[in-house]
Amino acid sequence: MTLNDSVTKGRRNAPLGRSLPHLLETVARLEADGIGFTSLTEEINTTTPGGRLIFTIFAALAEFERNLLRERTFAGLEAARRQGRNGGRPPALDDKQKAIARKMKGAGVSMTAIAGTLGVARSTLYRNVS
Repeated sequence: MTLNDSVTKGRRNAPLGRSLPHLLETVARLEADGIGFTSLTEEINTTTPGGRLIFTIFAALAEFERNLLRERTFAGLEAARRQGRNGGRPPALDDKQKAIARKMKGAGVSMTAIAGTLGVARSTLYRNVS
């Protein structure tokens, strides 16, 4: 493609982007190379001032939606933390099990035997009991 060429999207079931943000990114890359975008089904044409305006509005709405989703996610995580629920994987060994493992290790028991007793992998034991 050369400067001032145009990409035309025709079929409705053949999307140019996987999502609106992906479509915006794709069209921005095309325009950076001097290539316009025209959709025959959605009446979008970035080679005209009106088409660029509509596309810019779509971009602003997509950014607003991303920011809103991000805010809601953080608010939900914060509400869960206030209720005492923390995300993430629970620890493989609690403090009591770590103390038992250290005591057994100090008594000369092998790491394999300790891991078997506690029901964890040796690598987990090495990571938690040093």
